[in-house]
Order: sequence, then C-alpha cells, then structure tokens
Amino acid sequence: QVQLVESGGGLVQPGGSLRLSCSASGRTTSRSTMAWFRQGPGEEREFVGAIWRGGSSVYYADSVKGRFAISRDSAKNTMYLQMNNLKPEDTAVYYCAVDSTLILSSLRNPGAYDYWGQGTQVTISS
Repeated sequence: QVQLVESGGGLVQPGGSLRLSCSASGRTTSRSTMAWFRQGPGEEREFVGAIWRGGSSVYYADSVKGRFAISRDSAKNTMYLQMNNLKPEDTAVYYCAVDSTLILSSLRNPGAYDYWGQGTQVTISS
C-alpha cells in the first residue's frame, strides 16, 4: 500500500505562483513513477506532468510546459509541483499519483496509476 498526501493548494491571482507538495509513504521505491493530474469542474482528469521512474525523465502536458516544474526529493519521498504564471484555466483539484510498474505509453492515462492522493484545490481568480 502507498499513501499520498497533497498540500499547498489555495487561491491565487492570475500571474501568481504556487508550489504543491505530494508526500508519499508506504511501499514506494526510488524507481516509482510519480505524476500530477488535475480535474476541473465538469471535466475529466487530465495529465499535468510526471517524473518517470525516479527521475530519469520529466514529462509535461503542453498546456503547462514552460510554466510548471516538477521535482522530487527522494530523501523525503516527496514530489513538488512549482506552478508559475498561473492562469484561470489552471483552476482545478490537483492530484498526485504513483505507480511502480507503469509503462511509458501509459504515462498520461490516469487509469494506469494504482495510488492517488485526496487532491488539493487550486483556484486562480482575481
């Protein structure tokens, strides 16, 4: 079992920044893939970005590329999502997910991940 806890969400004005954290405990390994997804009101859960297998590569959705950055502190078993130049369309509940057996072609598929956090709300509004 793996437990994931997200934190750091909140209300920010357009153009502002936030940093989300995802703390993992339980049966994670340094080679697990950790990802961020988001789900806006009435929308499907969408891929934001991921650290592939412990950090060998980092992938982003086109909509956040250049504005968001994912990092991981293996010693703390924590993943971060630094979000800059936030836009109203970034408003969503942000979730972290972990999987230790994911294949690369499934990286952006939320159904491929075994473990999820409870989510943290991010609202971008003036």
